[in-house]
Amino acid sequence: MTDRDLERAALRGEPSYVWRAGQDRRLQMILTAADGRVRGHVLDDGCGLGLYLDRLSTQSLTAYGVEFDAERARQAGRRGLCVARAAAEHLPFPRSSFDLILSHEVLEHVTDDRRALEEIARVLRPAGRAVIFVPNRGYLFETHGIYWRGRYHFGNVPFVNYLPRGMRDRLAPHVRVYARRDLERLVAGLPLKLVEQRVIFGAYDNVIARWPRAGSWLRAALQALERTPLRFFGLSHLWVLEKQDTT
Repeated sequence: MTDRDLERAALRGEPSYVWRAGQDRRLQMILTAADGRVRGHVLDDGCGLGLYLDRLSTQSLTAYGVEFDAERARQAGRRGLCVARAAAEHLPFPRSSFDLILSHEVLEHVTDDRRALEEIARVLRPAGRAVIFVPNRGYLFETHGIYWRGRYHFGNVPFVNYLPRGMRDRLAPHVRVYARRDLERLVAGLPLKLVEQRVIFGAYDNVIARWPRAGSWLRAALQALERTPLRFFGLSHLWVLEKQDTT
């Protein structure tokens, strides 16, 4: 990676570039959580290159994306998708515009995650749902790299998320991690009801590509832990929130 690419990865993460088993599994989770709302008006809030938006658009009445990074927004637009360049804290849509909003590994990168969630609540229709994926603090690795002695180091760094919050945030000031209590803090006072909260493991597609048998065993074993208390160590939270009618 060039220095510019590393800086972008630090600040905004890396979007999905190819569609593999991990993305397909998460898409099925999104569709299940949507409970039919995908057939209405859909927003991918922080759509990256538009891989999820592309697939959601085949089932929806309308589908829009917003992406803060200008180059990625242009690349998504070249796929024929309706994508606007905007920050998650200032969505360019009227109140009550969408039946379903996807926020896939985005909140950890925004400047103000509470404000971003307020915007999700604003543009959701009553009974609309937001499907949100964010990094889990219990995961063994910090997958977004760290800053050490003034330099950014890209890659998976073990045990960083187990440090006291202040120390952890000095090493990784560019990205948040979340525990369940953080969700409670974010939604407090908002017209959003928690419908589902899960901790999920990854699909380990890169491991399977190199070591198919061992990787497939690892995937099956770790994903089985999602049904046990050991899900605490999973990769990401899945939060499903439903907009409440306050009229």
